[in-house]
Amino acid sequence: MKRFAALFTALDRTTKITPKVDALAAYFTQAPEDDRLWTVALLSGRRPRRAVTTTRLREWAAERAGLPLWLFEECYPVVGDLAETIALVLPDPSGTSTASLSDWMAEIATLAGMEDSERKARILAAWDRLDRTERFLFNKLLTGGFRVGVSQKLMTRALSRATGIDEAELAHRLMGDWTPATTSWAGLIETPDPAAQQARPYPFYLAYQVDGTPDALGDPANWLAEYKWDGIRGQLIVRGGDHFVWSRGEELMTDRFPELVAARDFLRPGIALDGEILAWADGRPLPFAALQKRITRKSVPKKLLAEAPVVFTAYDLLEEDGQDIRQRPLSDRRARLNAIIAALPADAPIRPSPLLPFDDWAALAETRSGARDIGAEGVMLKRADAPYLSGRKKGDWWKWKLDPLSVDAVMIYAQAGHGRRATLYTDFTFAVWHDGELVPFTKAYSGLTDAEFREITQWVRRNTLQRFGPVRQVKPEHVFEIAFEGIQESPRHKSGLALRFPRMARWRRDKPVAEANTLDDLRAMLAAWG
Repeated sequence: MKRFAALFTALDRTTKITPKVDALAAYFTQAPEDDRLWTVALLSGRRPRRAVTTTRLREWAAERAGLPLWLFEECYPVVGDLAETIALVLPDPSGTSTASLSDWMAEIATLAGMEDSERKARILAAWDRLDRTERFLFNKLLTGGFRVGVSQKLMTRALSRATGIDEAELAHRLMGDWTPATTSWAGLIETPDPAAQQARPYPFYLAYQVDGTPDALGDPANWLAEYKWDGIRGQLIVRGGDHFVWSRGEELMTDRFPELVAARDFLRPGIALDGEILAWADGRPLPFAALQKRITRKSVPKKLLAEAPVVFTAYDLLEEDGQDIRQRPLSDRRARLNAIIAALPADAPIRPSPLLPFDDWAALAETRSGARDIGAEGVMLKRADAPYLSGRKKGDWWKWKLDPLSVDAVMIYAQAGHGRRATLYTDFTFAVWHDGELVPFTKAYSGLTDAEFREITQWVRRNTLQRFGPVRQVKPEHVFEIAFEGIQESPRHKSGLALRFPRMARWRRDKPVAEANTLDDLRAMLAAWG
């Protein structure tokens, strides 16, 4: 753990890329293989599940520090991070530990199955053998909240330097449904298991947002355009007589979309498609809310299958006949994709994302303006001669999204943020008018500048009406424009509605509270766009 703690300290003390890569490359060269594997897992988002509730950790930490629980609870929001709060209040350790990162991960894995009394004893013993940084990391790993300012791309770059393996090849090897419990350093990095490769997806290529209009992209003839669909980005892979459905978040979702099992019958082996999973009926996509009902289910009941059947809308071909063709021009990959899909029966749950004809940017803008009418978010622009890269690269892929929907709403509750925002009120609840009352309908925590967050924080402190734990009810005096991407019915919310990706677009200092939008306005939006 000491070596891992030293790495964390080196990564956390700088925002510069070169020192981070240097520290990671040195670690991957020197650390034991099991620790390297766990570090790759943690930095690629494969964090362990929470081994103990935060309530218990707060109670045990307060007891060990000799503090009343209320005093610990007062310290927590000031520090802004539970793991750090615990590390700060605990007394100095009475011993040390030479256990490695992988040793501690094994210890954490055993805690989940223990009774509270035994779990408490093991955690207290661990705190008594770890220094402050090690305790902080141990607490983060216990709660499943470990994060550090290193992207997977940066980590892969350092891993490439340490191993001599091409960065793009490593990015591909790190994809898929693996954990340190299911593979080894050699099996993942050095000599990948062919069986694991059968299911492995490719790293996803991500687009940047167009600022303004795409005129700066040059000659429209060099670009292909299609709708930006509002579904789940995924890859559909057929290999070795089986099929696999992966989300962009590297989650294997095959069982959640049984309609796509037909891919094994319709597609020849050695095919990998990139596209969008959409709920589909009557020849058009259903609202994202229909698809969302299926996302969290491990098994889908027949009623839901009938209400929200899915199709895979393909817009790229990454592998053909077992050959990686990502380096071929997009125009060639699309031609091959169209030939494959054209040979499928009409009832196959796979269809192409049609290319949009346009002669100039003005014509494409006109097409884009009607995207919401067919259930799309805007248009995608892709350079015709571009290879399929990994990660977010600027130049060849762009998303030109529609302007978001928006309403003006009244702030009625405020809550402090976390981390560097722990001393500021940044998380707000907003309401709209209904029958003369303000009805809460959404929360938002992004969109304001640091200066605006500081200003509203001072106002919240002076204008709190009631306190509900960390939440402050405030005077309904300020109106904010709330931007969002979609709206749907939600019986869980008092308003009966839920917004998709809400954020604060601006502080409407010019608008009186009485002129904020109404619940009827939101329902009209739902009828038009939901």
